[in-house]
Amino acid sequence: MATIFVGDRLISAGQILPDGQDAVRVSRGRIEAVGRTAELIAGAPEASVSRFAGCSITPGLINSHVHLAGDCSTSSFTTLCSGAPDEVRAVIRRNARACLRAGCTTVRDLGDARGYVARFRDATADVDGVRPRILSAGSPLTISGGHCWYLGGIADTATEIRDAIDRAAETADLIKIMAGGGYVTSEGPTPFDAQYSTELLRVAVDHAAHYGLTVAAHAHGTEPIVRCIEAGVHTIEHCGWRSGPGKRDQNDWAVRQMAQQGSAAGDTTPAVWRKIAEHVTTPEYQYGGQLTWMAENDVTILVGTDSGVPGTAFDQLTLSMELYEELGFPRSSIIDMVTTGAAQTLGLGDETGDLRAGLAADLLIVTGNPLDDLGALHRPHRIVVRGTAYSQDELD
Repeated sequence: MATIFVGDRLISAGQILPDGQDAVRVSRGRIEAVGRTAELIAGAPEASVSRFAGCSITPGLINSHVHLAGDCSTSSFTTLCSGAPDEVRAVIRRNARACLRAGCTTVRDLGDARGYVARFRDATADVDGVRPRILSAGSPLTISGGHCWYLGGIADTATEIRDAIDRAAETADLIKIMAGGGYVTSEGPTPFDAQYSTELLRVAVDHAAHYGLTVAAHAHGTEPIVRCIEAGVHTIEHCGWRSGPGKRDQNDWAVRQMAQQGSAAGDTTPAVWRKIAEHVTTPEYQYGGQLTWMAENDVTILVGTDSGVPGTAFDQLTLSMELYEELGFPRSSIIDMVTTGAAQTLGLGDETGDLRAGLAADLLIVTGNPLDDLGALHRPHRIVVRGTAYSQDELD
């Protein structure tokens, strides 16, 4: 039987839908119709009606960068790499539920090991319960001794890169490659150093395309970012344009090329960004300044949290979003960045991220109006996952 969810307003692509549209009718896990309450009831008199006075209905949120198999501790991937399968699955399940409690009905997982996240993605609901839609990259490609080498994706040469992608393509939704060094691997290249040449990154992009897969590349530093742009990488994760501690090197040619070819920046602002920003003492190094600069140059930005690595959490995407408001982004744009815009960039525009007939019934019902107070998104009243509504308590 169909269900009609009624709020005070519907918000899609960051805008209130016009003409008094206030209701979404769902059936069999998909949106059947969007419009005024009376019209939707007339079209399906047998439908049940759930009214949420004082609430806004938006598409479910999309967290574009998580690591579901990480436990957020200082040794966040220990269980993943050495734990028993049941232990790893328990970590993934707990983190996936936390994402849902925060209103995230879709997440993009950008690195685990041994195929755990893909198997969780594919498990039936009676085994692991309700979960968000998951895009899984599997083990990220990296060099010997490079960033996250212990996740099993070592590929040093063009042949090894192709072979790794051949294996990953059986279960992966996309390919992840460590174009530069990182913070959670104590030895190896620094976060500002490149790990792969432009030529090898291009091999990854071209071979992934053979399977219809995009490539997400980890790159904090300007040099690996530029190489990713030259190679045509689809999304550049972190994308901080860093040249050293407390230093940023914003390459104007590269950012214009990035926008022109449609490469997106996968931002990973943590929920604790305010504490980090307090320690920034260099006047020209405004925390988050690269986001404003990229937006001014028409680069598409995805919002993620890197949840799973040390010092992060899975239920705080909206706290990360507050940085954008601090930087002067309109609330409408911020909401679009975690719903409709993200879905389109991730290739999910025909499946989720919008209030439109035919799409999956992934909805977020919040008290208040997030266009007036972005914090409303941090107070989900109901999370609708493929047509079924849950309270936060039901997702503990």
